[in-house]
Amino acid sequence: MKSRYLQYLYALGAATIAITALAAPKPETPFEWMTVVNNNDLIPPLEQRTFNSYNQPSVNANGLVVMRARSRGGPPLGPATHGIYTRDMSVADSEIVRILDRTTAVPGPNNLDSKFVETPSFPRIDMHSATIATRGNHQPVWRYGLGAEDETRAGTTGIYTNPFGDLITGAAKLGHVPDFSFLEVPEFGNIPFEVFPGAPSVTNGNTIVFKGNYTAGGIASTGVYYRDLDLTSEPAGGKSPFVMIANSAHTLIPGTEVKFGSTAPPNAAGDSVVFAGFDNEEAPTLGGIYLAPLQYLPSLQALVSIGDRVPGQSGENRFNAIGEGIAFDGRFVGFWGAWGNQTRTVKLYCKEEGNKDRIAYCNQALHCAATDETLGDPGSICDDQVDPKVGKSCYTTREVPAKQGLFVHDTETGKTHLVAKRGQQLDNFLYWNYSGRVPCASHGHSAEGGEDDGESVRWRSSAFMAVSSGVGATFNTAFKARSGGLRNGVYANPVDGIYIRKGPGVPLVITAVDTTMNGQVLDPEAPPDSTIAEVGLEREGLRGRWLAINASMEVEGGEEEDGMAGVYITQVD
Repeated sequence: MKSRYLQYLYALGAATIAITALAAPKPETPFEWMTVVNNNDLIPPLEQRTFNSYNQPSVNANGLVVMRARSRGGPPLGPATHGIYTRDMSVADSEIVRILDRTTAVPGPNNLDSKFVETPSFPRIDMHSATIATRGNHQPVWRYGLGAEDETRAGTTGIYTNPFGDLITGAAKLGHVPDFSFLEVPEFGNIPFEVFPGAPSVTNGNTIVFKGNYTAGGIASTGVYYRDLDLTSEPAGGKSPFVMIANSAHTLIPGTEVKFGSTAPPNAAGDSVVFAGFDNEEAPTLGGIYLAPLQYLPSLQALVSIGDRVPGQSGENRFNAIGEGIAFDGRFVGFWGAWGNQTRTVKLYCKEEGNKDRIAYCNQALHCAATDETLGDPGSICDDQVDPKVGKSCYTTREVPAKQGLFVHDTETGKTHLVAKRGQQLDNFLYWNYSGRVPCASHGHSAEGGEDDGESVRWRSSAFMAVSSGVGATFNTAFKARSGGLRNGVYANPVDGIYIRKGPGVPLVITAVDTTMNGQVLDPEAPPDSTIAEVGLEREGLRGRWLAINASMEVEGGEEEDGMAGVYITQVD
């Protein structure tokens, strides 16, 4: 039996529209969605509260979904529940399983019985196993120098994973502790990693791959690393050291005499890893996307570089910007890119919900109170100094490329394919978020938690795309995009959607779900008069045939509790 997706493609198969003339998004979807979890589900294991909000999920090729989710807080149960959960969608009536939450003790090393406080960023999962990886923030886990006045406490962040079933520590801020030298930065002795920005990747069942930041000789540095874990010795995970793939202290950008100035969180599949690295993160002139084997002193292969010609474009159009959020399935690499000198101005507003420290800092950073002014750097400002009058009229502006698109690079053929570009229907692929560590708040330990990646708070832009191999040399892509006119820096009646395109050579872009649709398209438990309000996708949201997203639904004129939210999954061919 043909899937509904293939039937839809066949029905439109005679069309030969060019990629620049995409069909308008449709109000219906050819996909059948299943609920992974929604606001009616009780949170395991105590089942005293229901879920309330969700980050973008990840899924493996077998339909096992991992997600970060939360409840509301308040009496009589106290602070909100925040945690990491899985559900196997290949099994009917499967249960939601807790991996960790704020009541979970951080796995060893931990002689202080410290519990998790927050899991910043989204969790990830190995393509072909049930192993997940997530960052975790917490109070110090290790006390040493016992009995002396110089007692030291260390270890406030790390990477946690479950390759053998139980949760173990894969990386931690403990490399300067004498007993844990195997956790030090490998190219420098007795120096710990300070933070692990972004979301760690996991592959081959027991290998974590991540970005790590540290300071050596007074110089802030960054790099991409991996570590193989085992159960042959204590502590759980063994004592194998980290292996450097590339860093800003030593590694030259391939083909140049210039060191990397920045590296991005990597993505691993099989025995390979891809990552983005540049000479200058804000205004790159060198760098791009690199492939490396997971081995000691690996050679870096440039896949797509700043200055390469843009496929599908005439003349001398060349990439001058490449996104850091890269999708990778072992063969195909999905990425965002831009070219040309034309820009458009967008207005960015501080959030009204979420981490209170960050919202307050964002508003104060704009130095505006019911005005449209945008002034200078706020310096170190705490929320008790924030003017309570600041609000929605506060904004800042950014220039975004007018010529931008999404691409897939085939590592076997060496060809790069255009998936979609800004045009008549899809107007934008970049989404902005104010995230990072607020100077006056503790290192991700506030009750609000949030997207604290250990790096300084700032506006960041991201494109959201996932890719999965099809039959032979074909691939499926899923991506998030916005349509609607940009008026004076603000979108008028924007429509955000998750779209599917099969490639190479198939020009049809199919709407999987968008914000014009009724909430019951995704969730039969959504109110009949609700509309999909937000949709989310991450780089591991499409694996094999499985496509997993998060979404929320709203009732016009209603309160938040009148709507619905959850994580949803479907299958594509």
